[in-house]
Amino acid sequence: MRRRIIIVTAVHGPSAKFLPEAYKSLCEQELPDGWEWHWVIQEDGKTDDVTPYVPADERVTFRQGRPGGPGVARTVALAHADGEYIKVLDADDQLAPGTLARDLAALENDRTVGWATSRVLDFMPDGSTVGFPGDPDNGPIERGVVLDYWKANGFRAQVHPATLFVRRDLLLALGGWMALPASEDTGLLLALNSVSRGWFSEEVGLLYRKWEGQATGQASHIEPAERDARMAVVEARSRALAYFEWHYPTTD
Repeated sequence: MRRRIIIVTAVHGPSAKFLPEAYKSLCEQELPDGWEWHWVIQEDGKTDDVTPYVPADERVTFRQGRPGGPGVARTVALAHADGEYIKVLDADDQLAPGTLARDLAALENDRTVGWATSRVLDFMPDGSTVGFPGDPDNGPIERGVVLDYWKANGFRAQVHPATLFVRRDLLLALGGWMALPASEDTGLLLALNSVSRGWFSEEVGLLYRKWEGQATGQASHIEPAERDARMAVVEARSRALAYFEWHYPTTD
């Protein structure tokens, strides 16, 4: 029996046009013998805007639902995630070559690691790419490290939640993505870091598209009152998880 990685993508009308490029990057991934991927695309809403861009591939499942934001769409998509691992792929982004195999190896080789992330390049409208300074060292990320860095650096984590690869059971135990209008993926990342060691790959894992329609580029994303509230609840959740001392794996 083949083992499976589930790729989870939330999509809405404006970002649907990028799905073919995301699909191409997924098809170019190579996995070890005995492994396969399945792509679950969940529309955040019920429109006719996304369907034309969904690939006709038996490895792709497309579902629709009531609009609630990307975190809700991803969490609902877990109903169709029957693999051991979940990989996030936003509709407007692209995986770099080798990403899935590197993520998989990190978690298969060390049962104390619950999640993995990787280096990101901004993918600019002109086709150029831009990197970031301050990436952590290649290798394990200890519990609490991401929260400490995020708090000390203006609520910016040193690893990107859009590159997340995570054990399905651990993701479900934390309730999926946070019920927030934005930063739901950062909230999940910090919660994971509170309860489990992670992994960072210094090789590029994702091309993060910059375009005028992306949610993080809108004025509402940085509106001070809402942003402060999001950051407060994200931090409080992470600290509460650390306080109660539940962690993965449950026995060392």
